[in-house]
Amino acid sequence: MEGNQAGSSLGSLIASFNKRIGELQELVIARNMYPASSIPDLSAIDTALSSMELQVQSIKDRLREETEAIPKAKKLIDASLKQQGKLQKMSIYAPSHFPDKTTMLNSDINRCLLQENVKQHEQNSVLSSLKSDEEAAVLPKEKKGRASAPLWYITVEELNSLSSYMRGRLTLEKVNAAISDMASYAEANAHLIAAPKQKLAENLWEKALKLRDIVTAGAVKGKHFFLETDMKGPSLKLDNTGKAILTVLRHLGRISETRIGQNRFIILIKPH
Repeated sequence: MEGNQAGSSLGSLIASFNKRIGELQELVIARNMYPASSIPDLSAIDTALSSMELQVQSIKDRLREETEAIPKAKKLIDASLKQQGKLQKMSIYAPSHFPDKTTMLNSDINRCLLQENVKQHEQNSVLSSLKSDEEAAVLPKEKKGRASAPLWYITVEELNSLSSYMRGRLTLEKVNAAISDMASYAEANAHLIAAPKQKLAENLWEKALKLRDIVTAGAVKGKHFFLETDMKGPSLKLDNTGKAILTVLRHLGRISETRIGQNRFIILIKPH
């Protein structure tokens, strides 16, 4: 009985060893079929996946920020459209022409200089009588409190009343800007006429003498005027456009013209 049990145990042990040997053989075969070099690096894959997850999350965050900003942008657009509407309504009532700031500033400066020079001339009237006959002759007396040069701008209706041939390509802004230039020229000439010699630059003294001779002759006495050669801009120049503007203003009664010798004078007319 004991012999049979011992034989059965030995057979079981041998069978167990044979099973284990078979499993090891299968493992060896599997190892030869799939070498270690053919297995992917799982850690590298994990790193790549983590990086992609971070990028996807960043994109989601950016999309969320853009979505939240859309209502604010809509409010800003609505406010801009309302402001545009207000400005368009305001522009209807705004004047069509604003005199050039630089030109008006020059006119104010010339006006102040003219008043100052007239006052100086009156204070030194006693001393002036003692000067030489030549200098006394070229310094004509100016009227006290002389008014500034007129700025009589034209209207849209006046411009539209002209024939298309006379109006050409002229606009209201161009013509009124030219009127501002004319007033500046006239103010500058009035300053030259009234200023004493010691207050004028040497290069202006010859022109001052010329203007004073003309005023003494009486052709433009008491009027605001400028020479044709004074037309040097910024808006009015002695070109085809400038000549067309003079024609229009002469037709509308803003200026008159006269000639004294070789010189052509444009006289500014005051509003009625």
